[in-house]
Amino acid sequence: MKLLIRTLPLVVALHAVAALAQQAPGRDEFFWLGEINKASAVINTDEGLLDKSLAPRLAAGVAQVIADGNQPGAKRPRNVITFEPLLIKAAGEDVTLLHAGRSSQDMLATLRSAILRDDLLNLADQLNRTSGTLVALAQKYAATVVPNYTNGVAAQPNSYGHYLLGYAAALDRDAQRIRETYARVDRSSMGTTVLNGTSWPLDRERMARYLGFSAIVDNAYDASQLSSVDEPVEVGAIVTSVALHTGSFIQDVMTQYAESRPWILLQEGGVNTYVSSAMPQKRNPGLLIRTRVEASTAITLAMGVVMQAHNLPPGMSDAKDVETNNAMVGSAISVLKGWNTVLNALVINPDRALEELNSDWTASQELADVLMRKYKLPFRVGHHFASNVVEYARQNDIKPLDFPYADARRIYAQTVANTPYAGNLPMSETEFRSTLDPVAIVDHRETSGGPQPAEMARMLKNARQRIAQQSDWIAARRAAIDGSLAKLDGDFDTLLARR
Repeated sequence: MKLLIRTLPLVVALHAVAALAQQAPGRDEFFWLGEINKASAVINTDEGLLDKSLAPRLAAGVAQVIADGNQPGAKRPRNVITFEPLLIKAAGEDVTLLHAGRSSQDMLATLRSAILRDDLLNLADQLNRTSGTLVALAQKYAATVVPNYTNGVAAQPNSYGHYLLGYAAALDRDAQRIRETYARVDRSSMGTTVLNGTSWPLDRERMARYLGFSAIVDNAYDASQLSSVDEPVEVGAIVTSVALHTGSFIQDVMTQYAESRPWILLQEGGVNTYVSSAMPQKRNPGLLIRTRVEASTAITLAMGVVMQAHNLPPGMSDAKDVETNNAMVGSAISVLKGWNTVLNALVINPDRALEELNSDWTASQELADVLMRKYKLPFRVGHHFASNVVEYARQNDIKPLDFPYADARRIYAQTVANTPYAGNLPMSETEFRSTLDPVAIVDHRETSGGPQPAEMARMLKNARQRIAQQSDWIAARRAAIDGSLAKLDGDFDTLLARR
């Protein structure tokens, strides 16, 4: 059953609250066990499930255990069965009256969701930061024309800013996945007990609200037997996607390090590169290597969660370990931080990139496109002509800017001979040369989503808006959790004051 969505403060206020809503070091299993006990004391007292004359003393015991656990170096039990003895020591056996209608199953399922919820927001935050860097660099390099590669081979000229916006779009899908997954994680299992509920008339919705959840897990069996396994597996898919996107980008940059004259490198020194111990000329891209290793580690951890859940009978805890799942999400955050560092360390040489383009025939497809678009020549015929030009040029070591127009005319006539399109090359020499200009190709694209200036401006604006919206979403979720916990603190303090 869905809970009513509470009205949130203005976005400006949300950002201020968000700074305080970040997961603190103490927001661990111990923290959430304390919050659950606080909420149980308040709700059960109000609902008449707990004797009001006992409630303040029991609440004081809960408060004492929490205060003791918050001391520097103090033990912070992670499980219900190790937390409860501390409650009994602080308030006597009567404190177990708080356990009415509860089980370690629903309590642990709930705290796992709460911790994973915080982890998702931290991941979303770092993803947004890295996306922001991508978009800022995309604007900086919007007019920088570079080679792009397919199948490991130079393919076409493109704006480097357009290339970066492609990766920003990929991360935006990851941000969407986080929002969608968050909605499924942001549900409370409290009140379902082991798997079929309880004879106690518990107020599950109020418990969920106190703990900052926007909904409850509706089916009691699903709550701790199935949903608790699904959640980390679904988050693992997001971690995998983030790592794959990062690894793809890293490998593209790494390829340049095999070239004698790369057009993209890292700023030398610091954490970015290091000198080979044997070969003085080598500047090894340590930052790239480390980030790639982190991406591989993240994928390994994500796959580990799947393997732990594989062939698992319902109710088993193998795939539910908080520490393991926290490490998985933490690895993705480290990957994104590394990628962000890489982006800020990139050194682009536009002249060298243009030289690379003009030393190969990455603009050759444009010959076929122009012949079809302007002169109605079938694309495959124009493609054969362009391919024959490239083959002749490579056999004779001729670069695009130096290709003789006379040879272009000759090759065209040979290509279309004995076809319905026989005749002379319809392009003038000026048009032939401009067609092979990589910068002109990029600037004159007409496709929606292409690298031409107008489309770049549109996509940059949209990308910035999506990042801002994601930032607002993160702030709103954190503010909602913080507001709920603050409400619980206030009501719990009121209960304590009745002593």
